[in-house]
Amino acid sequence: MGMTMSQKILAKKAGLQAVTAGQLINAKVDLVLGNDITTPVAIDEFEKYGFNKVFNRAGIAIVLDHFTPNKDIKAAQLSKRCREFANKYDIVHYFDVGDMGIEHALLPEKGLVAPGELVVGADSHTCTYGALGAFSTGFGSTDMAAAMATGYCWFKVPSAIRFELTGRPSKWVSGKDVILHIIGMIGVDGALYKSMEFGGPGLKYLSMDDRLTMANMAIEAGAKNGIFEVDEVTLTYEKGRVSREFEVFKADDDAAYDRVIELDLSGIRPTVSFPHLPENTRTIEEVGDIPIDQVIIGSCTNGRISDLAVAANLFTGRRVAPNVRCIIIPGTQQIYLEAMKVGYIETFINAGCAVSTPTCGPCLGGHMGILAEGERCVATTNRNFVGRMGHVNSEVYLASPAVAAASAIAGKIANPERVEKEEASI
Repeated sequence: MGMTMSQKILAKKAGLQAVTAGQLINAKVDLVLGNDITTPVAIDEFEKYGFNKVFNRAGIAIVLDHFTPNKDIKAAQLSKRCREFANKYDIVHYFDVGDMGIEHALLPEKGLVAPGELVVGADSHTCTYGALGAFSTGFGSTDMAAAMATGYCWFKVPSAIRFELTGRPSKWVSGKDVILHIIGMIGVDGALYKSMEFGGPGLKYLSMDDRLTMANMAIEAGAKNGIFEVDEVTLTYEKGRVSREFEVFKADDDAAYDRVIELDLSGIRPTVSFPHLPENTRTIEEVGDIPIDQVIIGSCTNGRISDLAVAANLFTGRRVAPNVRCIIIPGTQQIYLEAMKVGYIETFINAGCAVSTPTCGPCLGGHMGILAEGERCVATTNRNFVGRMGHVNSEVYLASPAVAAASAIAGKIANPERVEKEEASI
């Protein structure tokens, strides 16, 4: 029996000819990731067990992004702990305020992930890098401590669901709509500890930003990882970013899948996930009249330049509705600079938006956009659990940047097609 993409990568990193679903292996990792919340716990464990060196100072990335710039004394102490560790062990890929970005937007941008690599991170959305044809998954801070010291991590080899993509998405449909549609179809446990593997002729119509968004939210379907076939889109993205050699893995023709799901991208509509689970999806036509208080456009899911471009297009000549707060958070400093150069930042400010330095901030209810009791937010983030963005009686609606921007303008959840047709007012 053949192997899936994920199984081939795991076999190679474990030094084995083949692996099968359910098998326990010990595999060599290429990159270990942590942030300002999870790394301090890992450092404590690292020191508790007497480790005094890291396996590879260029094989660790520490990104201060969740509560930075520091929101309070506790956050400052956590960042200081990371900073001291990075200095002590001369960690090459250490990113602090002014240099950092939201980790899962920053690492691909910096060329720290390549096809065929094995990436582990103490953050559940580490699965993002499967968009580049890597096996990437989240784990705990104790695992991070061990991986930083040894360069190895144990895995249970996952089985897989194959998503065979066909068709071409319509204008206002992005990777966010596709993954919300999928999660709505299979549920938040529909891919529990499985690999979500994406391929098919429709893949060529999904940009790298679309793929990064979809892989990012594989965990919201319970998946161990999400991974995309490597094609010209992937190789073009990596060109100029990655100079080291890498290996492209393709699933065998006789690879075993738990399910094969055929998905026609042309039939997907802009999709919104209602509180309080990502699986609670409705198409934009099914939403109804839902007034809102806040909009967040950003996060590791949708804070990239193409996301800002879509939002800026809708905001041009229009303003945020009265009584709505709209916060724009570019994913990295580079994305911020690009947005400035092409005029997006000016467009956002003229439209009445607030623009933030890169941070995870509001996504996890940290800072920069906390919700009060009874408030509703349309967010391009990845989770809408009870109390995720603030008060337990607040509500988060997950959507694409297009739907989020249209909603900010309309003052309620809105179809970008309709907003686009309305004459600009400023």
